[in-house]
Amino acid sequence: MAHLLGAERLHLEFPTRTVFDEVTLGIDEGDRIGVVGRNGDGKSTLLKLLAGRLEPDAGRVTRRRGIRIGMLDQADVVDPGKTVAESVVGGIEEHVWAGDAKVRDVIAGLLADVPWHAQIASLSGGQRRRVGLAALLVGDWDVVFLDEPTNHLDVEGIAWLAGHLKTRWPADAGALVVVTHDRWFLDEVCTGTWEVHDGIVEPFEGGYAAYVLQRVERDRMAAASETKRQNLMRKELAWLRRGAPARTSKPKFRIEAANQLIENEPPVRNPVELNRLAVSRLGKDVVDLLDVSVVYPVQPGHGAAADAPPGAPSTKTVLHELEWRIAPGERTGILGVNGAGKSTLLGLVTGAVQPTTGRVKRGKTVKIATLSQELAELAEWADERVSAVVAEQRTSYEVGGREMTPGQLLERLGFTNAQLSTPVKNLSGGQKRRLQLLLILLSEPNVLILDEPTNDLDTDMLAAIEDLLDSWPGTLLVVSHDRYLIERVTDRQLAIIDGHLRDLPRGVEQYLELRRTSAGAAADASARLASEAAAPGSAAAASGEATLTGAARRTAEKELSAIDRRLEKLTAEIATLHERMARHDQGDYVGLGALGDELRALEASVAELETRWLELSETLEA
Repeated sequence: MAHLLGAERLHLEFPTRTVFDEVTLGIDEGDRIGVVGRNGDGKSTLLKLLAGRLEPDAGRVTRRRGIRIGMLDQADVVDPGKTVAESVVGGIEEHVWAGDAKVRDVIAGLLADVPWHAQIASLSGGQRRRVGLAALLVGDWDVVFLDEPTNHLDVEGIAWLAGHLKTRWPADAGALVVVTHDRWFLDEVCTGTWEVHDGIVEPFEGGYAAYVLQRVERDRMAAASETKRQNLMRKELAWLRRGAPARTSKPKFRIEAANQLIENEPPVRNPVELNRLAVSRLGKDVVDLLDVSVVYPVQPGHGAAADAPPGAPSTKTVLHELEWRIAPGERTGILGVNGAGKSTLLGLVTGAVQPTTGRVKRGKTVKIATLSQELAELAEWADERVSAVVAEQRTSYEVGGREMTPGQLLERLGFTNAQLSTPVKNLSGGQKRRLQLLLILLSEPNVLILDEPTNDLDTDMLAAIEDLLDSWPGTLLVVSHDRYLIERVTDRQLAIIDGHLRDLPRGVEQYLELRRTSAGAAADASARLASEAAAPGSAAAASGEATLTGAARRTAEKELSAIDRRLEKLTAEIATLHERMARHDQGDYVGLGALGDELRALEASVAELETRWLELSETLEA
């Protein structure tokens, strides 16, 4: 395996501290390395040193002759005076870049909703970030450095980026070094991990799951002062080993060692106990959305409405006839593309949004708190010390069956004694985020809404917050693009698709499958309509009606027959499943729950097929 880039005895100091001391490491062809560590320990600085954007105080970085290095920085470096097209493909003729499959894939994966000829200055921060990432990925590089590439990407975008990076080079070519707090992304893409801490860079084999195991083993052999950190990482490892099998198929470590470490570790949550506590605090009623629809007016002359043809609808239905009864202790993740209505749905729950039709029923004891994306809640305490702010709230808090002081909670969330006397305005983004969560928990809500809670947090702090939430006995609703977080802290996932709520028994993977199917069906429909419109002498061309003729009609008839056969098969499977449920031990709630999930998935498939059957029937009869 050829060597691409190396660092020898790097030393770097900032005025207040030493960032790196005697760091030596190398990057070879085929390396896919994830960089983890606490905020402020030097992850981004390491990338800049290796990419040549920053010079060390001592030591050197060596690069193979002719090597091509590309880097995505956290800073916005896209020229606001250029268009999207100019930023991504430069002055290359359209027929040239359009003939490159890689360029087309990058544009479709990252910029499908970004106007191609829009000025960069007119785009949002998230869109600019995606333009910068696309501009990097269309180039040919031997080594790619990515600093938080998943920021501003939704679940689909992150899945696309992971797939692109896995297939960008052959297995033994190219190199990737990525800094990200997205742990699913680290496990999906990386075959090695570097932990940056205490002025050194420590390598580990495998992705995030392998890193957690090796770190636990290292901590177990360390001094007794590491006990608290060790226990937290063991719990994280227990979650990883009990999670999806794919997490353990790639790392190259002994599964027996992992099993020995977690054999006495209890489940991350005790659902029976948490539900009991939730019911005692909430009662039986939380929030019920009953046949709720939300319709927004479309203002004429603004945005997309300005280009709408005469007679276009003047309203937009965001949510349509939803029914969702939120239970005490329910832990639900909500998925959906940007603009699908996630914020509107949360607004219905909190009361910030009123339904156009239907009604929202709230329990009398419900107390809702929201961890929002903004930090406005901390503005009033900007000049106060952290310890003073927390002392004003409560003197104690119960976590996992034992009472803790606010100071102990702050320590659990990564605050040091020195930081307790720091004014709130001088805290870093991640520290403010942790303080914001602590203040919310101290207010004792029984319904907690997390809206993109992973912003500004490193992997250690995410694990600490997840550990804290495990013992929180309330109803938890989470909206996040962080796939790992969704699967880690919630027990159920819902998706907003075409204004409706869709249950996802198989979680995020099922959501991505539904999105791929939806995109494929839309593309097929567009192609079919274009073909019909272009067919000479067709009834549709003559009358403007969507009547199928010729080959298009035969294709639709074949699809209708296939749906009939599929429906017949699914109906038989549902009947068999009902019999299995009747014969199953009625005291086995876990087994019955699994059968119930399987039944709901089959019934959802039947509903989708029936809808498609009706559409085809109406088209053929027209």
